[in-house]
Amino acid sequence: MLLKEIFIHYSPNFLTNCAITVFNSYQYKIRHAGDYQKYKDYYTKFSIASKHDVEVEQKERLANFLNFSVNKSNWYSHYRKYESLNDFGILNKEDIINNMKDIATLSEKNAIVSLTGGTTGASMKVLYTKENMQERHAFLDSFRAQYGYTLGKKCVWFSGKNIVSEKNIKKGICYRDDYVNKIRFFSTFHITDSNFHIYWLAFRNFAPAYIVGFPSSVYELCSMAAVRGLKLENTVEAFFPTAETLLPIHREVISSVLGCKIADQYASSEGAPFILECEQGGMHIHPLTGIFEVVDEDMKPAQEGEILVTSFTTKGTPLIRYRIGDRIKLAPEDKQCVCGSHFPLVERIEGRATDYILSPTHGKVNLGNISNSTKNVAGVIQFQAIQHKSDCVEVLVVASNDFTDKEQKNFKLALAERFGPELKINLKIVDEIPKEKSGKFRLVKNMIGK
Repeated sequence: MLLKEIFIHYSPNFLTNCAITVFNSYQYKIRHAGDYQKYKDYYTKFSIASKHDVEVEQKERLANFLNFSVNKSNWYSHYRKYESLNDFGILNKEDIINNMKDIATLSEKNAIVSLTGGTTGASMKVLYTKENMQERHAFLDSFRAQYGYTLGKKCVWFSGKNIVSEKNIKKGICYRDDYVNKIRFFSTFHITDSNFHIYWLAFRNFAPAYIVGFPSSVYELCSMAAVRGLKLENTVEAFFPTAETLLPIHREVISSVLGCKIADQYASSEGAPFILECEQGGMHIHPLTGIFEVVDEDMKPAQEGEILVTSFTTKGTPLIRYRIGDRIKLAPEDKQCVCGSHFPLVERIEGRATDYILSPTHGKVNLGNISNSTKNVAGVIQFQAIQHKSDCVEVLVVASNDFTDKEQKNFKLALAERFGPELKINLKIVDEIPKEKSGKFRLVKNMIGK
């Protein structure tokens, strides 16, 4: 165990919270200094700019980013004679892990280091410049401000931070507090039915105005509350999901229990460009944060498929045509959101490219399709589909007493409709489903060949 974790887990609660407050305040000082306000004003200005002005600005930002990369990164130096983005090769995760020194444009001691969660394999390290980090936070704060959020308003976070131990949980402590910035950080590793009352009491008593974090964790807590007939008494203004795909069932249950708006977003700890949900429910690619290329299995342009990202805020570890491992479906080019924005629309975010079950008759059955199998099925709090073999799927279910034999049959029928007749379904009711090392929850795990 790291010294930091020993301190967090075993120091007195007040002392630990004070240390977290000091550390978090230091981080906020870095993120909100320097060019932060300049970029906040920049994104506010372009949120109402014309389509032509946005396209011109995106073209200029892309050219500046590519020129910087080929001149500052050894990895990209042989692309100096490029004519367009398509002249660059595809960057894979393994390339970054194995060639960081060649790709990076600065040393770790001069960078802000970010570690990815490693849910799709090995954890990966990327380096940010201070300016890029300030720009990303300015952009996010500008987005969240549309829902009334400002730093200092009460907010709870559900993320993969290892902040409490089993010993803490037994004492009724499932969170850590930042006293100055009014943030309560909840552990995502200990949300179980037996611990529900600890979480719900801590959540209710804190009375947050905003929530940020993993949608699966917030959904899990809300599902348990719904089973008990509980709803939050105070008003939560908005929930900002991060790091996972927001599913329709998440939106439905969280909105019902917490009564809040949900403003979805797509980004990544690697530094991908942003996709944000407007107040009218449209998912918009923000063209001034980078380029999304949607490709099929042959890496050819497509309307639906994997994405290659080129992110303008990754000058420390330039991401050019990076195969990030996620999938989206673009809306038709002529479709415009009722909000009036000219930014391109995404019809849906499908999550990781590996989040599918392989069916002999139905091919790849994706995450969104599988998640909808709980519609009109009572008693399912949480489930996970795991495929180890090509002819069967194991389905783990955390359930309430409402998950009767009849409901189990309905659930299996709904899954069979999606998986096809040749895929055997082994359904198993469990007390809890383990999280990934990152603290995230994976609804679908394809383990064939792993």
